[in-house]
Formats: sequence, C-alpha cells, structure tokens
Amino acid sequence: MNNYTNDNTARRYKAHVSVLGTTQMHLRNPYVVAWWSAAFPGFGHLLLSKYIRGYLLFIWEVIVNIMANVNLAMIYSFQGNIEMAKSVLDTRWLLIYIPVYIFAIWDSYRTTVDMNKVFLLADRENHRFNSFSISPIEINYLDKREPWLSVIWSLFMPGLGQLYIHRILTAAFVVIWSVIFFYFSHALEAVNLLFLGETQQATAVLSPEWLLFFPSLYGFSVFDSYTVTVENNKLYEKEQNDYLREHFQNPSFRIRKGQKVK
Repeated sequence: MNNYTNDNTARRYKAHVSVLGTTQMHLRNPYVVAWWSAAFPGFGHLLLSKYIRGYLLFIWEVIVNIMANVNLAMIYSFQGNIEMAKSVLDTRWLLIYIPVYIFAIWDSYRTTVDMNKVFLLADRENHRFNSFSISPIEINYLDKREPWLSVIWSLFMPGLGQLYIHRILTAAFVVIWSVIFFYFSHALEAVNLLFLGETQQATAVLSPEWLLFFPSLYGFSVFDSYTVTVENNKLYEKEQNDYLREHFQNPSFRIRKGQKVK
C-alpha cells in the first residue's frame, strides 16, 4: 500500500518508493559511472538502478574472469612475471571477455547521459510521487540518514550500507557475492591464522584470483551507499518542501527580489 499511486498524468517520474527500496533519478557524472564499469562490469549499471543489466554483467565478469585467469595474470604482472602472466591466460575465454567489458563501459556511460537528460525534464515537471510504502513483508519511507554510517557499515561488510538505506536489491546481491568471495578466497581463514601468528600459512591459504575481487567490491559498496544516502536526503528535503508549500503556504505568497523573510 502506497500513500500515492501514479496516475500516469506525468510523462516522467523522478522517484519511486517501494518496499524493495527508493529508486530515484538524479544527475550523475558519466565518467564516474563508466569508471566503475571499468573497475568491475555491472557496477556502473547498479549505480543507475539498472539491476538486470548490472546483475548479468557482474555474473559474466566473475565467470569469464575466473575461466580466463584474468586476475591470476594480473597478479603475475604486478610481480613483474610477464611471461607467466601470458602463459596462464586462456585465450578461448579472453576473446569473449574483451568485447563485453568494453560494452559495459560504453553502455553505462551512454545510459548515464540519457538519464541525466530525463532527470532534468522530470525535475522541471516536478510531478508528485509516493513517499511511503507498506506491505505485509516490509515498510519503506523517505527519511534522512547519516552518510558516514553508510560508509562504516559498508566497511564492516559489503552490502550492509545498502541495507541501512533500504536498498534491498543491491544489498542482497552484494552480500551474497561477498560471502562467495570470502569463501573461495579463504580470506577469513587467513585472518584467523594471522591472529594465531601463522603468517606464512595465512599467505599460503589465500586464493589470490578470488581475493582480487574485494577491492572493487568494497569500493563500490562504500561509494554507492554514501552517494545514495546523500541523494535520498536531498530527495526527502525536496519532497518535504513541496508538501509544505502545497498544503500550508498561501497561494498568493511571493518573495520579491531583495525582500527579507521575517
């Protein structure tokens, strides 16, 4: 149940509040979104709330990356062992990897440019949207939250920052894949061995090709939770201003240029 149902009298809506989260359009830097797609295909689309494309590209990246030994080759190249890096690469998978990787960057950039244009039109139209949603399984509503808390929870565990701001779809996806990466990389096992003082064994037990996924995953979780919290706060303030102006401000009230409000 929502406090407002779209009646399709507007051509564009700039936000929608549902039990699965708050989806909104706002201005984004296309280069930043494209950079996240370059860091990990799928992340750029998840920033845009393009979930299906984002999920497909993310899963594709994990599968093809592991099969082509891309991360393993990167580790060898970081160590200066170029010949070993070239020998571990599986060209049968690598030639599939490259075009889709480029597509993810291009498509996220193109989509961001288009969505910025749509947002400007939707913001000018400024049509009403629902700000409260309740169902038997969940409640969601517009409110203000602390961006720094989103960052802290994301650092504890990727996905918790999104859960804090009720970004359920992204939170569930990131948490599930975090568990998968933790398991196959043996990262927590290595941490436990470090606490026991077994440094060499902790290093030996790690699976570096899975471990290399973590910088992008943590970085995305922090960046996404922080920026969405900031934008949700702006949306909340704008919705409150519009509501108060519509219901409590005298229609004849005008502020002239240079006039001070008492």
